[in-house]
Amino acid sequence: MEEFLSGCRRSLPIALGYFPVSFSFGVFVASSGLPLGLATLISITNLTSSGQFAGVSLMLVQASYMETALTLLMINARYFLMSLSLSQKIDQKMSTLERMVISFGITDETFSLASLEQKTLSFPYMAGFILIPIIGWTSGTLAGETLTNLLPASLQNAMGLALYGMFLAIIIPASSKSRAFGEVVLLAAILSTLMYVTPLFQELSSGFQLIIATLLAALYGAWRYPIEEKE
Repeated sequence: MEEFLSGCRRSLPIALGYFPVSFSFGVFVASSGLPLGLATLISITNLTSSGQFAGVSLMLVQASYMETALTLLMINARYFLMSLSLSQKIDQKMSTLERMVISFGITDETFSLASLEQKTLSFPYMAGFILIPIIGWTSGTLAGETLTNLLPASLQNAMGLALYGMFLAIIIPASSKSRAFGEVVLLAAILSTLMYVTPLFQELSSGFQLIIATLLAALYGAWRYPIEEKE
C-alpha cells in the first residue's frame, strides 16, 4: 500500500496539469455538437491527448474508418517506443496482465517522469502512478463538457497551452542536472523543427515526424553516452 500511495503522490502534479488540458478537450467535443458524455467516454478509454483531438476532428468531417485508424496509429505510435523503453525499468517479475494494465496509463508525461526514477518500478507503485493522472484527465474532460457554456472563448483557447507547460516542467529540471539528457532533448527539438519546415518531411504526419526525431535523438544519446553494464 505504501508503494501505491507513493506512486499516487509522485504523479499528482501530472494529474493537476492534465485537468485544464482535458477540460479544453471536453469543451471542444461538446461545442462540436456531439452527444453529452461522449468526451468523457473517449478520455476514460483512450488517454491519448493529441490522438483524441485528432480522432474527434476526423469524426466531425466524417472520415473513413481506415483513414481514422491509420491517422491515430501514426500519432500514437510513439507509445510503442515509450513502453519498450520503460519495460527495462519495471520489475521483471511483473505478470503479463499487470504489464498490460500499466501500459494503458503510459503517456508522454507519465513516461517522462517514470523514466527518471532510479529504482525498479513495481506494479503497486505504477498502479498508483497511472491512476491519479487517469482520474485527472477524465474528471477534467467531464467538467469541460458539462460547463462549456459558462466560459468565454478566449479562456477555452488558453487552456490548450497547459500541455506545453507540463512538458517544460518535466524536461527543464532534468536537463539542468544531466548534460546527456539535455543534449538529447535539444537534439530532438532541433530535428523536430527541421522536419516541420523541410518540404520533404512535411508530407509526413506530425506523429511520424515525432517518431523519427525521437529515434534519431535516442540513437545519438545511446552512442554518445552509453551505459556500461556491471558484471
